[in-house]
Amino acid sequence: MDIDADQPLAGPSRPVAGPSTHLSSADSGALGAPAPERPLASTHFYSVEYPGFVQPASAPLAIERLGGQQAIDTAFRRATGRDRVESLLELRLRPGNPYAHPVSGEVVPTSNIVLKVVKRKRRRKEGSLDDGSIGEYTVQAVGVIPKTARFRSMADFQYQPEMSDPVAQLRSSMDTMDVDGILRYHIPPEKEDYTVVEADPAAMDIDPQLLGVDDVPAGAVRTRSNLRLFPPPLFSRQGIPQNYNYKANTASVETIVVDDDTGEEKKRLINRMRWKGFGPISVSYAEKTVPDKPSATVEEQRGQADKKILGRLEELFQERPIWTRAAIFNQFQPLQVRDIINSKYLLPLVSYVFEDGPWRDTYVRLGYDPRQDPEARFYQRLYFRNLNHPIVRPSVVTRRQEQRNESAQARFSGMDERRSHIFDGETVTSETAAFQLCDITDPMLKEMIEAEDEDSLRDTCNERDGWYTTHALERIKTILRHKFFALLEGHIATREECERLLVPQEGTDKLPSRYRPKLKFGKHNMAKGALRPEDAAAQRLMTAIEQQRKTFPSR
Repeated sequence: MDIDADQPLAGPSRPVAGPSTHLSSADSGALGAPAPERPLASTHFYSVEYPGFVQPASAPLAIERLGGQQAIDTAFRRATGRDRVESLLELRLRPGNPYAHPVSGEVVPTSNIVLKVVKRKRRRKEGSLDDGSIGEYTVQAVGVIPKTARFRSMADFQYQPEMSDPVAQLRSSMDTMDVDGILRYHIPPEKEDYTVVEADPAAMDIDPQLLGVDDVPAGAVRTRSNLRLFPPPLFSRQGIPQNYNYKANTASVETIVVDDDTGEEKKRLINRMRWKGFGPISVSYAEKTVPDKPSATVEEQRGQADKKILGRLEELFQERPIWTRAAIFNQFQPLQVRDIINSKYLLPLVSYVFEDGPWRDTYVRLGYDPRQDPEARFYQRLYFRNLNHPIVRPSVVTRRQEQRNESAQARFSGMDERRSHIFDGETVTSETAAFQLCDITDPMLKEMIEAEDEDSLRDTCNERDGWYTTHALERIKTILRHKFFALLEGHIATREECERLLVPQEGTDKLPSRYRPKLKFGKHNMAKGALRPEDAAAQRLMTAIEQQRKTFPSR
C-alpha cells in the first residue's frame, strides 16, 4: 500500500516525470549496450507493508486499523533516527478491544522507486499458443519511497478476559467516561470457581496430541480457565523468534510433586538454571536472636566453594567478628575479591547482616550477637554522605576508568589501596565516609573511642547509639565529620580547631554548629521537600532578620 506524500524535494515547481521506456518482445536491440540514463521523478510516496491482503475496497479499513490517516502521517513525519518511539505504527486487528495487543511496525528509511507498468495487449491470432504474456509494456518511474513502514516483528500473545467481569466493565466505563458505570462498580465475592464448563464445545477444538492424550472421547466435558486474570500491556518483549528447533528447554527437568492436601502426585517442570538467592541472612535490630548457620540454599553450595578463600574468611571472622564490605575485601588480592563477588555465597556461608541499628550493612559472624557484648562497640559503623558527591550514577565505562585512575594515583603517591577502610585523619581515599570505629586510627578520635567512663558508655545496647551514650557518640561524629571534610577540601584539621568544636555553647549543653561543607553548584542533596541551596540561604537570611527584629524592636 503506497501513500502519495506530494512533497517535492526542491523548488516550488514540481518536475515532470521522465520519458517512458518501451520494452517489446520483438525488440532486437544490442544487449551489450549500456542502459540509457533517465531523470528520476522527485515525487515522494510513503509505503506501508501491510501484513494482510488489501483490496481497493478494503483500503479504508486497513487505514483505520493502522490508527487512521493522522497516525500514519505522524509516524512518517517523525525523524526516524532521532525519535524512534514516535515513528512506530500499531496495527490493531481488533479495534475497540482494550485487551487486544497491537502488532508493532517500524518506519525505516528506504531508497525504493515506484514504477508504473502499463501493458498493451496484442490481438491474439487464431491457432497461436499465446498465453497473454506477449505484448507491449510501458514502464514509467513516477516517484521515490524514502520511508517504509514494516511489520517484521512477531505479534504478541493475546488473551481475552470475560467482558462480563466487574473489572472489565469498569475498564469499559472509564474508557467511555460513564460515571454511572464507574459508580456501579463493586468488588465481587471471591469464589473458587477457577475452571468452568465451556459453553461452546467447539470453541476449544484442540489437537488431542497437544493435550497429551491419544483421543478425546465424544461428549467429553470441556473446561476453560476462570481465574479472572487481566492481561498486562505487553506479554513478550522479544520481537525476533529464536531458532529452538522444536526442542525442549535443556535446563528444564520433569519432577514429581505431591499435593499436601490430597496426596495426589503431579508432574512439574523445574528450571535448573533459575536464579537462587545466595545473599546473607538479614536481620533487624528488633529481632531477639541471630542466625547461627547459613540458609539451606547457601549451605548446599558449600561443596562448590573455594576452600582456600572460605578458610581465609573463617579465620578473619574468628579474629574480628564484624567487618564492613570494604574492610573484608581489602584483606584479599584483587582476583580473590572477584571470586568472592562472583560466587555470591562465600560471605553468606560465614556471616549475616544487620539491616538497621549501629551495625547496619556490616557482615557479622554467624552466632555472634553484638548487642550482648560491650566490646562490640568498637565495631560500630559511622556513615555520613558527602553532599558534594555526584548523585548521578556513572556508567560502567566511567567507573572502570575511575578505578584505573585511582589505582594509578595510589601507586604514584605511595598510598596503599588496601587501607581504604582506615581513617587516620591525614589521608582520604574515598568521597564517602563509612568507617568502623576500630578502623579509625586518628589519635584524637581513638582517645574518644576507647574511653570507658560512665559518661561515655551504656549498660545496655541502644538501637541508635549502640553501647555509647548519645553525648559521647555525637562528639565522635562531630570530630570525624570535621576532619573528613577538611581533608576533602585539601587541609588537615588541627587539634585546636577540633577541641573548639567540643566546647558547649554558652548557657547550653549543645555543641557548636557542626561543620557544613560548602555545596557545589548543582550537586546538592535533592531529598524530598529539600530546598535548593540558594533558596535555603535566602530563607535562613530572612529568618535571621526576623529574629533580630524581634530581639531589638527599637532598631
